[in-house]
Amino acid sequence: MKFPQMPYERADLKAAGEKLAVLADELKAAKSGEEQFEIHKKYYELIGKVDTMVTLAQIRHDIDMTDEFYDAEQTYYDKELPVYMNCENNYKRVLFESPYRAYLEEKIGKVAFKNMELEIKGEDERIIPLRQEEFALCTKYSKLIAKAEIEFNGEKLNISLLRKYLIADDREVRKAAWAKLSEYFQSVTGEIDEIYDALVKNRTAQAKALGYETFTELGYIRMKRNCYDRAMVENFREQVKKDFVPFAEQLHERRRERLGIDKLYYYDNEVYFKNGNPAPVKGPDDILLAGQQMYAELSPETKEFFDFMKENELFDVLGRKTKRAGGYMTFLPDYKAPFIFANFNGTSGDVDVITHECGHAFQGFVSRNEEILEHNDIGMETAEIHSMSMEYFTYGWMEKFFGDRSGDYLKMHLEDSAAFVPYGCMVDEFQHIVYENPEMTPADRKAAWADLEKVYKPHLDYCGDPYFGNGGFWQKQHHIFDLPFYYIDYCLASICAMQYKVWMDRDYKAAWDSYLKLCKLSASDFYTNMLKEVGLDSPFEDGCVSRIVAALKEKTGV
Repeated sequence: MKFPQMPYERADLKAAGEKLAVLADELKAAKSGEEQFEIHKKYYELIGKVDTMVTLAQIRHDIDMTDEFYDAEQTYYDKELPVYMNCENNYKRVLFESPYRAYLEEKIGKVAFKNMELEIKGEDERIIPLRQEEFALCTKYSKLIAKAEIEFNGEKLNISLLRKYLIADDREVRKAAWAKLSEYFQSVTGEIDEIYDALVKNRTAQAKALGYETFTELGYIRMKRNCYDRAMVENFREQVKKDFVPFAEQLHERRRERLGIDKLYYYDNEVYFKNGNPAPVKGPDDILLAGQQMYAELSPETKEFFDFMKENELFDVLGRKTKRAGGYMTFLPDYKAPFIFANFNGTSGDVDVITHECGHAFQGFVSRNEEILEHNDIGMETAEIHSMSMEYFTYGWMEKFFGDRSGDYLKMHLEDSAAFVPYGCMVDEFQHIVYENPEMTPADRKAAWADLEKVYKPHLDYCGDPYFGNGGFWQKQHHIFDLPFYYIDYCLASICAMQYKVWMDRDYKAAWDSYLKLCKLSASDFYTNMLKEVGLDSPFEDGCVSRIVAALKEKTGV
C-alpha cells in the first residue's frame, strides 16, 4: 500500500495493555513451550498493529510539526506510551521466567532473552511519570529546533534549508551563514539549557528509582548493550584518540592546503574544495530516479527493495519549513515496509540519504518476512553498519548524482567519514561526563564540551564566536537529547564499514556477499559474534582501529 493511503487510527494503548495482561495470563496457564510460542505469536500481531499506528503518527507529525491533529496524537503517545511500555514489560517478564525457557530460547534465540532481561531492568511502573515527562521534553526540543526561522540571503530558512549556505564555496557567505546560525542558537540557548537540564535530572531520577548509581548504567541497558560494556567502549575511545585523531588532523591540514587558506576556522569545517563541495547535478525527483537505476544495477535484492520503496511512496525527503530537522529510517510492521524521512537541501547530503538511509531500509526490507520478530530488534551498533557500508558499496555509481565531480565527492566522503569518528567519540564521552555529574550547571556542560573539542578536534578555531566558541555546538545534535548514548554506535559501525571499504576494493563480490549475510542475520546473534561470522574484526579489539587507520592512510595518501 502507498504511504499516503495508509489509514491511521489512534492506537488504544490502554486496551492494548489490557490485552497484553490477558496474554500474560495465558502464558502462565500454558502447559508447554510450544503452547507458549503460539500465544507469543498473538503478541507479535498485537504489537505490530500498535507499532504501525504509533509510527504512522510519528512520521506524519515529523512531516509537518504544525499539523494540529498529529501534534495532538504525539502528545497522547508521549503520555500513554510509558504506561503501555510497562504493560509490555510485564508480559515479557512472564515469558522471561517461563519454565519452558530452553524450548523458547531455541525458538526465539538467546539474544531475544538477553534483550528481554535488559528491557525488564530498564523499565518499571514506578518511573512512568518520569518517562512521560522525558518524552514530552524530547518533543519540546524537536519542536523548538523545527520552528527555527533564520533570515538569510533574502529568505526565511529553517536549519536544514540553511545548510547550503553553511557550506557555500564563497567563504564570506558561509561565514555570515554560520554567524546567523550562532545568533539563532544564542537566542534559544537558555531554553535549550532548561530542556536538557530537566532531561538530565529526570533520567538521573529514573536511574536512582531503579537502583542505579547514575543514568549511565541505565542508558547502556536501554541501548541494549547485550555483549559489551562501558570499559570496552572507553578502550575504543582511547584507541580513537591515539590513532584516529592524528590521522583526522592530517586530513584537515591537507584540506586547508586544498582550500588555499592560512588557517581553518569553524565556518570552513565542512568545506572540502576551493570551488565548493560537490552537489547533486539534478533535483530531488531525478536523485530518486538515479537511486532506482543504481540499485537496479547493484544487485537483484537491492533492485527489488528500491522498486518497492518507490512504488509505495515510502519516501518523504523534500526539505520544508515545517518539517522536523534531520533524517531517519523507520519501519511499518503491518505493511512490512521501511520508510525514509529526510530534508533534501541541494547538498551532497541529499545523496547520502539515498545511500545511508537506504542501507537501513534495505536491511529492513531483506528481513521483513522474519517470523521471529525479536530477530529484527537490531542493536544500533549493528544497524549503522548496514547504512554506513552502503555508502561505500554505492561508490561506483556516484557519477549518476555528481557528474564530472563524482571523484571530488568520493574524496570528500572518505575524508568526512574519517573526520566523523573523533567527533562521534567526543559526543559519547560528553554524555558520560554529563550523566556521571548530573549536578553540572549549563555553563559547566558547555565548558566540558569545549575541553573535549581540544582533545578530539584540536584544529578547530571558533575565532571568538560567542555561542560556538563557548561550547555550544552540542546543542544542535538532537541525538544528545532524544537518544542518550546512541552516538558511539555510529563510530563502532564506521570502523566496520571502513573494513568493508578496504575489502571491496580488493574483492567487491566477497565483501558484498558478507554484507548481505550480515543484513540477513539481522539480530539473530550477538553483535560481536555476527562480526566474526561475516569476516569483520571487532572495533573493540586492540589494534583494530590502528589497522583501519593504516589502510585509510594508504588510500588517502596522507
